[in-house]
Amino acid sequence: MKLRDTLALALSALLRNKMRSLLTTLGVVIGVAAVIIMQSLGLGATERVTGEISSMGSNMLVLMPGGSHRQPFGGSFLSAPLFSERDLAAIEAECDAVRFAAASNTRSVNVIYGEKNHSTNLYGVTPEWFEIRDWGVARGRLLDRDDQSAGAKRCLIGATLVRELFGDQEPLGAEVRLHEMTCEVVGVMAGKGTSTFGMDQDDVVLMPYTTFVRRITGDDHIGMVMVSTVSEARTDEAKEQLEALMRQRRHILPGEDDDFNVRDMRELQSLMGTVTGVLTTLLASVAAISLVVGGIGIMNIMLVSVTERTREIGIRMAVGATGGDILQQFLLEAITLAALGGLLGIGFGLGVSFGLAAALDLPFAVPVTGTILAFVFALVVGVVFGVFPARKAARLRPIEALRFE
Repeated sequence: MKLRDTLALALSALLRNKMRSLLTTLGVVIGVAAVIIMQSLGLGATERVTGEISSMGSNMLVLMPGGSHRQPFGGSFLSAPLFSERDLAAIEAECDAVRFAAASNTRSVNVIYGEKNHSTNLYGVTPEWFEIRDWGVARGRLLDRDDQSAGAKRCLIGATLVRELFGDQEPLGAEVRLHEMTCEVVGVMAGKGTSTFGMDQDDVVLMPYTTFVRRITGDDHIGMVMVSTVSEARTDEAKEQLEALMRQRRHILPGEDDDFNVRDMRELQSLMGTVTGVLTTLLASVAAISLVVGGIGIMNIMLVSVTERTREIGIRMAVGATGGDILQQFLLEAITLAALGGLLGIGFGLGVSFGLAAALDLPFAVPVTGTILAFVFALVVGVVFGVFPARKAARLRPIEALRFE
């Protein structure tokens, strides 16, 4: 019997029991959809994390106190000496792969405006910080070198502070009080929203570094130096230059551990991509188990179908159908059910993924490879779990099948 005729018979048999056929495919639909949803959300999360890390700065390196052997990002601050303004000047003068270098210190403060107050993070930064972070203002202006040299009592605020303290009022030109000093608001930073790590990036106050050390801490040591390289191609070179310069300036002998750490944002980006990739694969593998459950469902229904159609099988054998024809028909029925479940699962999975991505504010990503693998796995499940019922049907004896009631 031709394959086309056998396929037509298989489809005819499935269409006679449309509801049962649809319910039989439900396990495969759920399995394929679950795999696609996990893959899609994982890719979206990875894309968002890597995008946010990239947006933190252009070819950015972060110089922090503390050895890399203690902690995976920056080490311990407590025992390592901080940096100085002379270190910052040496980086700008001696590291030709470095484009900008900026000082950054931070402290938690209470910001007061009128009767309202809000706890936030205050950063003291040099003007180059804005170039490195690629962060501009929504309105007003950035802090400049005149503000830096004069130690001006001026500041920039994030969108969260505008909402919490000013509401519908205009913040530009207003004076806010923080840490026993008043500070004029000269700009509102462009909104960045909540990061993947749950931090509100707009809940921030920025002031000149000189103002910060004179008015806030009374200590001119630098807690963090942020660096942008001349180009992405020279990032590794810039990192090597920074490490060599800091070892020299901090009098670290050959063989001794560094008491500072130079972190490349690409390392964090790669790490986060690896973590989300592993979690996505793990969750997709767990979801794939439901495909096996769906296959068991197909096998059970096919066994019931063989029993119900025993007399039909006997009639077909009596008019010349071989055991191979019967095997082929029932196997095609199982594969068709699995293929139908796979196609429905793909549509359902992509639809749910799109909805969840929108709800979770993630980029919608279509896992092309994952989708293909899920569909192929569904077909394999149909073959594996369809073989036993098909063989049982093919091994029926025509006379016994015809006598079956």
